[in-house]
Amino acid sequence: MIEGPLTEEALRRAVWPLFSRTLSEYRGIYLANHSLGRPPDRAAEDVRAALDAWYRDMDGAWDHWFAARERFRALVARLVGAPRADCIVPKASAGQGLRAVLAALPDRARVVATDGEFDSLDFILRVWRERGRIELRLAPWRELSPAGADLVVVSTVQYRTGEVVEGLPQLVRAAHAHGARVLLDVYHHAGALPLDLAALGADFAVGGSYKYTRGGPGAAWLYVRPDLVDTLRTLDTGWFAKEAPFAYERPEPPRFAAGGDGWLESTPSVLAPAQALAGLEVTLSLGVERLRAYNLAQKRRLAELLAAEGVAAEGEGDAFGAFLTVKHPGAARVAEALARRAVATDARGDRLRLCPDILNPDADLAAAARVIADTLRAC
Repeated sequence: MIEGPLTEEALRRAVWPLFSRTLSEYRGIYLANHSLGRPPDRAAEDVRAALDAWYRDMDGAWDHWFAARERFRALVARLVGAPRADCIVPKASAGQGLRAVLAALPDRARVVATDGEFDSLDFILRVWRERGRIELRLAPWRELSPAGADLVVVSTVQYRTGEVVEGLPQLVRAAHAHGARVLLDVYHHAGALPLDLAALGADFAVGGSYKYTRGGPGAAWLYVRPDLVDTLRTLDTGWFAKEAPFAYERPEPPRFAAGGDGWLESTPSVLAPAQALAGLEVTLSLGVERLRAYNLAQKRRLAELLAAEGVAAEGEGDAFGAFLTVKHPGAARVAEALARRAVATDARGDRLRLCPDILNPDADLAAAARVIADTLRAC
């Protein structure tokens, strides 16, 4: 698609035409790419093709839908370094993936998690604790200890600050030495930073296409390590996890499908994998390493522009993920004021989050810096 390092000129020529619809229809400066990624034009075509198969083929559409699902699994496996495509189990959300893992653990499993997990995981962990299903210990990520745990849960990039968690390989090794398994939330990592789950030795990971791979809501996934995907089974299951779901047999004891298919649930969403394919293909075609280098340059540029306006931003370097943050006690109020001025951002706690990406020209960053500074002064 593009040879060599990414540049605005090359992106404008080769990539922006793939996003002609969102670039023409969205009015404003979009700096919320860390939240909801902008979809390629082809996403609508792929969803339309999935619907057309339904209209045309009725039950025969399952062949089309299954093909899209398997393509989704294969692309995600390439993105995150999964050794096999069936190590990727399609889910509707990261939380659904977490529940599947929790339901594969012994009763009253001891779970250690960071106190910086996003609500999609944090809320589930707290509810399971309140219902007496797990024991839960929370700690800042720098103080996380796997001692005495059955499962360690950690986001590799912290959603509020963008900090990249240091020492992940050491943490995974320490957890395994203590007999614990590790679940990584890579939602702010996959597609934005290079990732190799097999090399890390992670037992489980959850992520999805909502953000950096531009696939929208509902196209999430659970990664299960190859030896576990073949041997471990979860109570959070359904008839698509049966050995032969369309044979409608009821053997005793129940027989699961082989590998990752044994981690499926009941009748799945068929449009979500289809809507995610184009974004995954764009990401893989451009290459995560090149996307990361371009993002680092954009973050540095935006931080410099903000500093020239008297605004201090954090998250510029490679110790952070894809977005900058600006601390402000009324960050949510600032984000709302910016939206009224056609600059899309968001806020988490006291952090205003700003994420440029390949569809943002430098002129966007310069204009946004001025509006952000002016808005902060007014707030």
